Amino acid sequence: MREKIWKIPYERPEAPEELLRIGCPPLLAAVLKLRGVTRAGQAERLFHAGPDSLLDPLLLQDMDRAAARLHRAIAAGETVAVYGDYDVDGITSTCLLTDYLRSKGLRCLPYIPSRDNEGYGLNTAAIDTLHGQGVSLMVTVDCGITAREEAAYARTLGMDLVITDHHECGGGPLPEACAVVDPKREDDHCPNPYLAGVGVAMKLACACEGESESILARYADLVAVGTVADVMPLIGENRALVQLGLEMLRERPRLGLAAMLRESGLDEKKLSASSIGFGLAPRLNAAGRLGQTDIALQLLMTDDPDEAARLAASLCELNRKRQSIETEIWQEANAMLEGREPDGPIVLCSDRWHQGVIGIAASRLAEQYSLPAIMICFHGEKGKGSCRSYGGFNLFDALSACAEHLTGFGGHALAAGLNLRQDQLPAFRRALADYYRSHRPAPQPEVLCDLLITDPALLSLDNVSSLERLEPYGSENPRPVFCLSGVTVESMTSVGGGRHLRLRVDLRGESLEGIFFSHTARDLGFREGERADLAFTPQVNEFRGSRSVQLLVTAARPHRPEALCEAILEGRKEALWAAAPWCPQRADFVRVWRLLERPGFRLGGSCSSVLRQRPEGMEPERFCLCLAVLREAGLLQAESPSLYGAAIEPRTEKADLEATELLRLLHSC
Repeated sequence: MREKIWKIPYERPEAPEELLRIGCPPLLAAVLKLRGVTRAGQAERLFHAGPDSLLDPLLLQDMDRAAARLHRAIAAGETVAVYGDYDVDGITSTCLLTDYLRSKGLRCLPYIPSRDNEGYGLNTAAIDTLHGQGVSLMVTVDCGITAREEAAYARTLGMDLVITDHHECGGGPLPEACAVVDPKREDDHCPNPYLAGVGVAMKLACACEGESESILARYADLVAVGTVADVMPLIGENRALVQLGLEMLRERPRLGLAAMLRESGLDEKKLSASSIGFGLAPRLNAAGRLGQTDIALQLLMTDDPDEAARLAASLCELNRKRQSIETEIWQEANAMLEGREPDGPIVLCSDRWHQGVIGIAASRLAEQYSLPAIMICFHGEKGKGSCRSYGGFNLFDALSACAEHLTGFGGHALAAGLNLRQDQLPAFRRALADYYRSHRPAPQPEVLCDLLITDPALLSLDNVSSLERLEPYGSENPRPVFCLSGVTVESMTSVGGGRHLRLRVDLRGESLEGIFFSHTARDLGFREGERADLAFTPQVNEFRGSRSVQLLVTAARPHRPEALCEAILEGRKEALWAAAPWCPQRADFVRVWRLLERPGFRLGGSCSSVLRQRPEGMEPERFCLCLAVLREAGLLQAESPSLYGAAIEPRTEKADLEATELLRLLHSC
């Protein structure tokens, strides 16, 4: 298995004094500093985001026109349709706006197209169906921004259209409609361009109502579920919306979500954005993926506890079926790739795959091979594909460049969908491969650590508990990831029937406990007694009334000293504190000096060659620190600012190593 690229920060963590003065523990203050929060006011706004953080819905372009058209419909008692999408964002958007318009006395018909038979977005057959049911106004949610032809068709029938969406607008003019509300419009200047579809739908209800408080009191849980499920950035206004929604889910969730929380075993656990992302969202998504969105719609809108319980059980069963189908597809896709290592976008197709599940399998392939992955399901000559990016490759731009081979596409930079004819598949593969070769992203670290922990005190119960104030975690506000580098592995024990691994490591004489899910000791490449690097998120573990800190390990590898050694050899003093655990003693300097005294000895010209020259058994970091101190003391000379190629500098007077700035810095860390 290819080893992942790590990025470990060797700079000392900074905890702004102003944050410490308002009671932020050092670990929380350091994380806030990394996220641009250095002042007390910034921290308070972050910790206490609420209704006051919400923006005026009329800041969105065309929102006034959209609200005015709905007011006309309410006054005239028109029949209105809310046209959504089959994912969680679309389902929650549809439920929210349908329920709101019904509360205003309107006959409102929710419509979500079939993923298999209709596909994403507006289609003329659905418009005909709704027109036949007396619909005079159709409001789209989470879709419609590129539906120019469908908008024109609705106009020929005399049906008005209001579009609310949050996807990229693509090239060309906007659809002709009574209003087009989308924070991604080029002429939209709303400060929050990251609203989910359900966020835009909520804003429309607020604009119609003339205030936001009552709307949030009724729908904050739906807004939170849709926003988290669609992986929208949880910063600014979105963060406030999700916080309010989580409060509602904890204290007074609607019947359907309460039933789902019980059925999925989340009702007794501490709810967080992760509970939505990994608990609620997959179950609601399963309805759309398997063509049964009506179950999810009914669940979120029911006022019957018995019906809610029955529908929640049905959704959980659908999700188990989805998982089984997904595993089969993923295994088949792997078999197609067996024996070859792709070096460009993976494009696989079959006429046996389930259209609703291939996106998840594509995500797994992208992670597995570290490449963009596209999986296409063909029915006859027509194919529908799900695309997932990797490493920062912009899928939307790539599909735009290959558009001549597609009958349609849409989505985002990281995830997209496409349609194409089977005879265009070879040409599309070639065009996409060519585009990737000329736009291949630079290798990106896959293990990104926020802070290197060298002091066990930073992982105290108080420090770790304080990180809960950063919730809700999500896109653009991820759970912080920390790193231990060069710690000694004291023990590794299999748990959970051999599926998981419990580790204990030593950091400066203090033992730390960790758990690494879905891994065994054989996977890691190191053994007890050896040194390792761990990436982890700390958590508070509660067991039988006792609370302790546990490291939730996310990545592990044998210790890699090269990056820190390179920083030392190149004289980057900001990294010295990270090397403090290897501060050399007098005996270490003696061993290194004997090495340097050999006739003609000169250090190598690269980090790797220097490390090969170290005395047997001496840690690489300790060796490099010895060299750096000896140079500062005038005992080593090099022609460049780095230590590469350095040789001994003869001198008669005795050097005082303890007087060097480097040793003073190391002793103070």
